[in-house]
Amino acid sequence: MDEQQAFFSRELLRWYHENRRDLPWRRGHNPYYTWVSEIMLQQTRVDTVIPYFERFISKFPTATALADAKEEDVLKAWEGLGYYSRARNLQAAAREVKERYAGEVPDDVAAVSSLKGIGPYTAGAIMSIAFNRNEPAVDGNVMRVLSRFFRLHDDIAKPSTRVKIEKVARALIPDGHASHFNQALMELGALTCTPKSPSCLLCPVMEHCEGRLAGEELLLPIKTKAKPPKPEVRFAALVEGMGRHEGQLLIRKRPDTGLLARMWELPHVLAQKQTSKGSTTQEAAMDQVRELLFQEGIHAEPVEAYCDAEHTFSHIQWQMRVYRCKALSEMALPPGYAYIEREHMAEYAFPNLFVKLIQGYFEEQQSVRNG
Repeated sequence: MDEQQAFFSRELLRWYHENRRDLPWRRGHNPYYTWVSEIMLQQTRVDTVIPYFERFISKFPTATALADAKEEDVLKAWEGLGYYSRARNLQAAAREVKERYAGEVPDDVAAVSSLKGIGPYTAGAIMSIAFNRNEPAVDGNVMRVLSRFFRLHDDIAKPSTRVKIEKVARALIPDGHASHFNQALMELGALTCTPKSPSCLLCPVMEHCEGRLAGEELLLPIKTKAKPPKPEVRFAALVEGMGRHEGQLLIRKRPDTGLLARMWELPHVLAQKQTSKGSTTQEAAMDQVRELLFQEGIHAEPVEAYCDAEHTFSHIQWQMRVYRCKALSEMALPPGYAYIEREHMAEYAFPNLFVKLIQGYFEEQQSVRNG
């Protein structure tokens, strides 16, 4: 380790011991807690994750408890975090841990890396944070910090750059301090060496930061822009029940595979014209909703436009217009459909878009009843 590397590692650890956040998954060295937190933190802010983590651990305190749980209970506990394949992969991997390792996360990088949903970063995080192994854990924060400090002009969107930075990070890990060092590196990127407004004057390693000295701290890291998500216009049916289902809403379960698999939602259909919300007339849109209900075997009629909503996934953006519909009979529901009351929402796992829509509807109806 040369002088610049030694300076970086020494000063970063000193800073971390004085400034680290008190996070629930850092209390002790529970590998399962580390694993769950790292999966939750993918694409999600720390402040958002904390209450989810605490609720999740209270429900599923061990890998075995998670392995034995019903999938719908796991998805419900994950509701609102998004990227639901993370929850499914986490449970599938927990079942592997239960069957192959007696419910204990293995202290072996190859074994951990073989678990479903665990890539190089998560494996490195678990091995270093929980087991203090000298394994790099390179995420976006780490790539940004090291690109700036060592003035690396490689495109961090390329896999080859990640491999290069992993080698740089591995060389920086002080023997016996992998757990704190890797967390310190992540912490620096999260709190100080931030994407748009780095707090260079507060940075513990600013003295030898080559990016700052060259005036390139705002230019680095280099990253090619990802393609924007493709917009999809969709029409949803908000079907109000009648008779014994009065005050209830109709929901359906998504298919067993694909996007948001086995979660619940309002029935909806991809618009035949997708250029913009204004490209389909109101009458034509209601005809498409009417056809959706007919094809699904739902005896209901669209009444009026209710609201608009949007949700962006990594590759598509749903631009959804919701139509209020009235049930025409107390029909026998097709498979995969159910009527729910507000009090029963906790029994179903919904994508966040539909949580907001359905809760908003029930709150509005309650307000009407209360005058």
